Amino acid sequence: MNGQNRSDIRPGLEVDIVLKQDQRTGKLTRGIVKDLLTNSPRHPHGIKVRLQDGQVGRVKQIYQET
Repeated sequence: MNGQNRSDIRPGLEVDIVLKQDQRTGKLTRGIVKDLLTNSPRHPHGIKVRLQDGQVGRVKQIYQET
Protein backbone atom coordinates (compact mmCIF):
# COMPACT_ATOMS: atom_id res chain seq x y z
CA MET A 1 0.00 0.00 0.00
CA ASN A 2 1.13 3.52 -0.66
CA GLY A 3 0.89 6.10 2.08
CA GLN A 4 -1.53 8.58 0.51
CA ASN A 5 -4.64 7.68 2.53
CA ARG A 6 -4.73 8.60 6.21
CA SER A 7 -7.22 5.79 6.93
CA ASP A 8 -4.57 3.19 5.93
CA ILE A 9 -2.06 4.40 8.52
CA ARG A 10 -2.15 4.04 12.30
CA PRO A 11 0.35 3.92 15.15
CA GLY A 12 2.25 0.64 15.32
CA LEU A 13 2.50 0.02 11.56
CA GLU A 14 5.87 -0.57 9.92
CA VAL A 15 6.39 1.93 7.11
CA ASP A 16 9.01 3.43 4.80
CA ILE A 17 9.15 7.22 4.83
CA VAL A 18 11.07 9.87 2.94
CA LEU A 19 12.70 12.40 5.25
CA LYS A 20 12.69 16.07 4.21
CA GLN A 21 16.45 16.04 3.54
CA ASP A 22 16.09 12.87 1.40
CA GLN A 23 13.29 14.13 -0.87
CA ARG A 24 15.67 14.85 -3.75
CA THR A 25 17.30 11.41 -3.65
CA GLY A 26 14.21 9.44 -2.64
CA LYS A 27 16.13 7.54 0.08
CA LEU A 28 13.70 5.61 2.29
CA THR A 29 13.84 5.22 6.06
CA ARG A 30 12.01 2.33 7.74
CA GLY A 31 10.37 2.59 11.13
CA ILE A 32 7.27 2.19 13.27
CA VAL A 33 4.60 4.92 13.25
CA LYS A 34 4.18 6.81 16.51
CA ASP A 35 2.02 9.81 15.46
CA LEU A 36 0.12 10.94 12.36
CA LEU A 37 0.88 14.58 11.59
CA THR A 38 -1.28 15.13 8.48
CA ASN A 39 -4.91 15.92 9.30
CA SER A 40 -6.38 15.72 5.80
CA PRO A 41 -7.81 12.33 4.72
CA ARG A 42 -5.52 12.17 1.67
CA HIS A 43 -2.23 13.71 0.53
CA PRO A 44 -0.66 13.20 -2.92
CA HIS A 45 2.91 13.07 -1.55
CA GLY A 46 2.10 10.78 1.37
CA ILE A 47 0.77 11.23 4.89
CA LYS A 48 3.30 12.88 7.21
CA VAL A 49 4.13 10.80 10.29
CA ARG A 50 6.51 10.74 13.24
CA LEU A 51 8.32 7.46 13.81
CA GLN A 52 9.00 5.99 17.25
CA ASP A 53 12.62 7.19 16.99
CA GLY A 54 11.43 10.78 16.41
CA GLN A 55 12.12 11.07 12.67
CA VAL A 56 9.44 12.84 10.60
CA GLY A 57 8.63 12.19 6.95
CA ARG A 58 6.00 11.23 4.40
CA VAL A 59 4.89 7.60 4.09
CA LYS A 60 5.81 5.96 0.79
CA GLN A 61 5.18 2.29 1.64
CA ILE A 62 3.18 0.48 4.32
CA TYR A 63 4.38 -2.97 5.35
CA GLN A 64 2.71 -4.75 8.20
CA GLU A 65 1.31 -4.44 11.65
CA THR A 66 3.79 -5.21 14.40
